[in-house]
Amino acid sequence: MAVGDDDPIDKALEWLDEGRRVAVATVVDTWGSSPRPRGAQLVVRDDGLFFGSVSGGCVEAKVVEAAHAAMDARAHRLLEFGVSNEQAWEVGLACGGTVRIFVEPVLDRAVLEAIRAAKEAQRAIAVLTPLDGRASSTWSPGAASLDASLHAAAERALLTDDAMSVETAAGTVFVRAVNPKLALVIVGAVHIAEPLSRIASLLGYAVTLIDPREAFARKERWPGVTVATDWPDEVLGGMTIGRRTAIVALTHDPKIDDPALEAALRSEAFYVGALGSTKTHAARLHRLAARGFAPDALARIRGPVGLAIGARSPAEIAVSIMAQMTEALRRGPSSAAS
Repeated sequence: MAVGDDDPIDKALEWLDEGRRVAVATVVDTWGSSPRPRGAQLVVRDDGLFFGSVSGGCVEAKVVEAAHAAMDARAHRLLEFGVSNEQAWEVGLACGGTVRIFVEPVLDRAVLEAIRAAKEAQRAIAVLTPLDGRASSTWSPGAASLDASLHAAAERALLTDDAMSVETAAGTVFVRAVNPKLALVIVGAVHIAEPLSRIASLLGYAVTLIDPREAFARKERWPGVTVATDWPDEVLGGMTIGRRTAIVALTHDPKIDDPALEAALRSEAFYVGALGSTKTHAARLHRLAARGFAPDALARIRGPVGLAIGARSPAEIAVSIMAQMTEALRRGPSSAAS
């Protein structure tokens, strides 16, 4: 999961700093219509106050109760709610849904501190939680190698913002990604950029808008967005563009879009898109090929940009772009360009 300003772990550390006891509940498995994904968390304070969600409200009361028991016993709990369990009907779990939730008292804050430090440094880590109650740990890319199955799961989780349970010789371990915020760079302060920036912000992206045409990029038009009015290659050249960055060119002007796409193709951006018709895109590819880009590099550009949903209005096109970006992020870098 990407860590935001409303991360339950931040709240847990705040409560620990106040001298309170705290338990953390994490969704570790789901089936059917469970309303919250694996990795969703809720933290509980010793006086019953809680923050976050593991079910959208369906099972929180039971989880809070279990959290108190875990804090009192200084031992973990593994809960399961589903239609085959009478508790599911008591708490109103959706028909056909099952969820398994791991509840553990915070006995050592080292892992929580590691998560906070990674967040402040904009660094990705994976949290490894044995479901038998052994101490959790963290792993960062480039760190010492893990058990082969854990290593593969941690890398996959970080690439796709996912979480999963892994069977190891020592028992089941839950692997959860803790990633920096996603970033979207929009090139072109055009009409489509307005709904695209709003939707991206709602989805947790830090949005940067680049347009050297100052009349288009007036900051009052773009609340909550970082605006740059230098040329795209200059701005992108000064940024760190990693595997959590998407770049979308929207101007139709080769003088603006092409330098941005060149910088994007030299980066690790997980998504590169460009607005324009099939004919426009073919001409774009021809220009970039003449600049030395190989076919496999050019295949990274999503053009015409967005999923083919028949979008016409700027808002519909923005939806199609965000849907395609989400698909690319969840499927990882092996996702083929379309």
